[in-house]
Amino acid sequence: MPIKSQGCAHTEEGGGVSTSKKTSLQSNSDREDSPPLSDDLPRILRKRLLPRGYPLPSKFAGGIRLVNTFELCFGKLDGYNEEHTSIKLLALSVCRSIVSLASFKGRIRQFTCTGTIIEHTPPSMRILTSASLIRSSEEDGSKILDKLKIKVRLPSGKLVIGTLWKYDSYYNIAVVNIKASPELREACIHNQVPANVKLSQSKLVAIGRAFESGELMATGGTLLHGTTKFDCQQLMASTCKITKAGIGGLIVGSDGKFMGMSFYYKDGAPFLPFSILQKCLKHFNKFGRVVQLSLGLRIGSLQAEKLHVREQVHDSFPNAHGIYVQMVSDKSPAADSGIKVGDVITKIDKLELFNAQEFHELILDKPKRILRHGEGMPFTVCVLRPNSNGREFPATINAVIDSNEQNIGWYPRQSGYVQ
Repeated sequence: MPIKSQGCAHTEEGGGVSTSKKTSLQSNSDREDSPPLSDDLPRILRKRLLPRGYPLPSKFAGGIRLVNTFELCFGKLDGYNEEHTSIKLLALSVCRSIVSLASFKGRIRQFTCTGTIIEHTPPSMRILTSASLIRSSEEDGSKILDKLKIKVRLPSGKLVIGTLWKYDSYYNIAVVNIKASPELREACIHNQVPANVKLSQSKLVAIGRAFESGELMATGGTLLHGTTKFDCQQLMASTCKITKAGIGGLIVGSDGKFMGMSFYYKDGAPFLPFSILQKCLKHFNKFGRVVQLSLGLRIGSLQAEKLHVREQVHDSFPNAHGIYVQMVSDKSPAADSGIKVGDVITKIDKLELFNAQEFHELILDKPKRILRHGEGMPFTVCVLRPNSNGREFPATINAVIDSNEQNIGWYPRQSGYVQ
C-alpha cells in the first residue's frame, strides 16, 4: 500500500504540507513578534509542489493554503448510521474494479483521476476514465497532449504503466490499456439501468480512488432533473459532492446497478449515463472513434422543463410527452427540416420518445458505417407545435457527420491559493 504520510488525512486541502506544520505556520504568522519564515520554505515547497504540477504561491507567507487539489478526498464516512453503511458496502462491492490514474509530461504530473476496469481480454485490461487525463491544463483544456506517460495505481497500491487506446473530446471519455492483473476485476457494466425520468430523486453513490494515497472514496446523493454547467446535453445531474480525484469514477444506484461515469462540479457531480458510454465503446470498436451526427438541436425532456413552458404545451396538448426543442441553430439540418424552438418531438422513426436521453441514445445508434464527406443520414421525427390547432406533422432531418473537435468546458478549475 502507499505510504500513509501521503494520504489525504495528512494534508490541508491536499497541498502536500502536513496539517500540524501548516497550523504552526499560520499561528506564528499572526503574532507580531513571530520570526520570519524559514529560508528553506520556498525550496521545500518547490520540491513538493512543482512535480505535482501545482503553481508556486506569489509570496511565501504564512496563512495561505493551496486549494482545489487532486489530493483532496471526498466522502468521510465515519458514522455508523444505515446510510453510511450501505454506501460503504456498495463501494466495497466494486473496489477491485476501481483504480486511479495520473498523466506525466517528463517528471511533471499533469492530471489525476479515477478509472474503472471495463474489459478483461488477456493479456490486457481496459480502463474507462476521463479524457481530462490527456488534456492540457492551459486555457480551456481543449488541447490534447501527446507523449504523456500514464501511471495506474491498483487497489493494492502497486503502480503500473498504461497506454492510451481511444478517446473522445465531446463526451470527454478515454480508454487506457494495462497489463492484466489478478487483483483486478472487470466491472459488469452490462448491468446498467437506463437513466431516465422515472428515476428522478433515486439514490446514487459516487465512487473514486485517490492517486497518491490509493484511498477508496465514496459519497451519497440523488439523481436530479436539471442542466449542468457543461454543454454536453447527455449529462445527467446529481447531488453527489465529489472532489477532482473522483473525476472518471463510478456512479451507481442504491441497488448496485451502474448508472454512469462522474465529472466534477462544486454543486454536485454530473455524470454521463452508461447507456451512452456503452454506445461510445461500440463506436470505438466499430469505427475507431465516436461518430457524432450534427443536428443543430438543443433539447430537453418535456417533463423537466420549467412550469411556464409546460403550461404553453399543455394548453395545446394536455397529454403530450417527448422532448422539448430549446434551440435550433441557423442553417442546420434541424432548421432545414422546419423544426422550430418550442416544438415537441414525440417520435423518431416511429419509436415513441419520453425523455431526451432516449433521443440521444437512438441518434448514437444511427451510424452503421462511416459516411463520406457531405453525405447525409436522414431520419423522420413526429413534431407537435403548440398554438397550431393541435396538429402533428412529420419532419425529416438529414443529419451529417460532425467532424469538428468540440471542447465544451470539461477541464476542471485549476489549483490555486487562498488567504
